[in-house]
Amino acid sequence: MPKKEKPVAHWQNEPAEHDYPAASDYLSLLLPEQEAAAAVAELRQAALVLRKAKDLLRASRLALLPAVDPEVARELKRVARGEALSPVLLLRGEARMGGALIVADGYHRICASYHLDEATPIPCRIATLKPATGPPAAVDAPTPAPAG
Repeated sequence: MPKKEKPVAHWQNEPAEHDYPAASDYLSLLLPEQEAAAAVAELRQAALVLRKAKDLLRASRLALLPAVDPEVARELKRVARGEALSPVLLLRGEARMGGALIVADGYHRICASYHLDEATPIPCRIATLKPATGPPAAVDAPTPAPAG
């Protein structure tokens, strides 16, 4: 019995416009708002490059989500229907300082692509995380519990 061919992931030429606010929302959890906004502005200007799913997962230190994960399954169904996926948005960390690649938007698309073929090139926009300048950002201190 012949092996069933896996569908090939098709990619759009440009990230979807809604991917940038999603990237900003995620990055603002990791970085001060101004740094997150600057990173997204750099992502908008970055050239598209091709990287393999297996390399993106290794560099980001993220686990491969199973094909049955609801969001991964949704992306796999889109590919099976012949829909083009949006390129992923990445922020390069400082590897010499232990920083991993940050997947600002597109983690589920990377996982879906890996399930189809780990070596298929994925279009990406990559910005570089700028080194922090000045004192570290203030961290909100926990509110003390009322005495009583």
